[in-house]
Amino acid sequence: MESQARGGTRWRRFGLVMVPSVAATAAIGVALSQGALAASFAVSGQQFKVSVDKLDGDGFVQYGAMVTPAGGEERPVAVSAFDHATINNLCQSVVLPVPFFGDVTVKIGAGSDPDNPVEADNLFIDLEQLNADAEFRNIDIGVAADQTTKGPTPEAGTLPGSFAQQADGAVLTDVRQTAWATSAGTFKLSDLDLSLHRGANECF
Repeated sequence: MESQARGGTRWRRFGLVMVPSVAATAAIGVALSQGALAASFAVSGQQFKVSVDKLDGDGFVQYGAMVTPAGGEERPVAVSAFDHATINNLCQSVVLPVPFFGDVTVKIGAGSDPDNPVEADNLFIDLEQLNADAEFRNIDIGVAADQTTKGPTPEAGTLPGSFAQQADGAVLTDVRQTAWATSAGTFKLSDLDLSLHRGANECF
C-alpha cells in the first residue's frame, strides 16, 4: 500500500526523530565497493560536522541503526542513504584533541564551483542531528526496512519490519548536520581544500 505522502513535500528545520532526515556529507571519501554498508568500519569516538549549500540526490532510504564509537557506548543513529548525490559547497570539520598542544580543527572544503559539484554514489551516513530545508519526490513513510525498493539496500542485520522511509529523490538546501560515519562507493571531491586550524574552527 502506498503512502499518502506523494509528490513535492516540504519540511522546515526538521530534526532526527520520525521525519525524513536526509543528509549531505563528506568524510574523506571511504572508497568501498558498490555493496558498501553504513558504518562497515570501526567508528571513531568523535563526531564530525558538515555544512552544504545544496544536495540533489536520487534514490533515498532511511532507517534506524546502532553504532558503538571507540571507547564509548552504543548509540542510535538514523542511517540515510542515496544511490547518487551531487553536492554544492561542502564543508566538513572535526576537532581533534592533541596532547600537550590543545584542540586542532581539520577542515575540508569541496564543490565550491556550482558547475563542478561534489559527486557521490552509494552514499551512506550514520546521522545524529540534521537541520535543512528539504523537498522529497514521491516519498513513502513507514515502509518496513527490509522491504524498501528505493535507494541503496539497507545494511545487513537491519531489524525486519522496523520503520523506514524512502523516496525517488530529494533536494536539500542550507544543510547543517552532525554525523558519526560516512561511506560511499565513489566520492569525487572537486576543488578539494584541506586545512588545519588551532582551536575550534568548525563549519558551523
